[in-house]
Amino acid sequence: MIPTSTLVALLHGPDRPGLVARVAGWIFERGGNILHADQHRDMEAGVFFQRIEWAAADGSASADTTAFQAFGASLGMAVRVASSTHRPRVAVFVSKADHCFHDLVLRWRAGEFACDLAAVISNHSDLEPAARNYGLPFQVVPVTSAGKAAAEAQQLGLLRELGVELVILARYMQVLSDDFLARCGCPVINIHHSFLPAFAGGRPYHQAAARGVKLIGATAHYATAVLDDGPIIQQDVARVTHRHGVEDLIRKGRDLEKTVLAQAVRWHLENRVLVYGNKTVVFD
Repeated sequence: MIPTSTLVALLHGPDRPGLVARVAGWIFERGGNILHADQHRDMEAGVFFQRIEWAAADGSASADTTAFQAFGASLGMAVRVASSTHRPRVAVFVSKADHCFHDLVLRWRAGEFACDLAAVISNHSDLEPAARNYGLPFQVVPVTSAGKAAAEAQQLGLLRELGVELVILARYMQVLSDDFLARCGCPVINIHHSFLPAFAGGRPYHQAAARGVKLIGATAHYATAVLDDGPIIQQDVARVTHRHGVEDLIRKGRDLEKTVLAQAVRWHLENRVLVYGNKTVVFD
């Protein structure tokens, strides 16, 4: 019988012999059953990474969570443990563009994302009818240059009130401040409409067209204080030619943005992404 609840651990730290055996042995000694295990070694940095999923014995998931974190620390590892039954509360930030928003919501309604959509938050009211039609709470928080700090304080209050554990920027066309990112208390996934690090900042499709590129791309990454420079989760590209104008690039790019963002969100919710420094290990 397939277990209905499992534990997933992500750990990383200095590599040394026997780590895989010690982790597997710890789970075995507690009567657990390993379902999936994958590991990676950064050869240059000498860092060990592992994702391991197991069914705890006799439903002792809570005890295993606490005990495994202590065990990982004894190995010099940074550890995160999550239950497969936990559904994180997610807030989606939008502006006026709706393609990523609709794609995310429809995938969520189809059961692709193991999360609860707590709210849609926007600096414009354009997508409110669509959100209400989906049965999702919609909050408008206007953002102006003079009132940005107050707007972000309101947004942070909403995130805390709703218990949000992940923010998705679905083409939210505002730059989040360092203060917001430091205080929001959860990861923020952004979709940027270019193949970073090329064409960071505004109007990337116009930049790409002006440069005459033969590939355009989209990048999903964790937002950091440095604009469009956070750890990359997923990227993809599409070929273009001299015959494609800016509108063609935008049309092709929208398809990339939807699939790249959806994949990044899915991997994050499945606890497959391990961030270290400005890079990620994605156990896909």
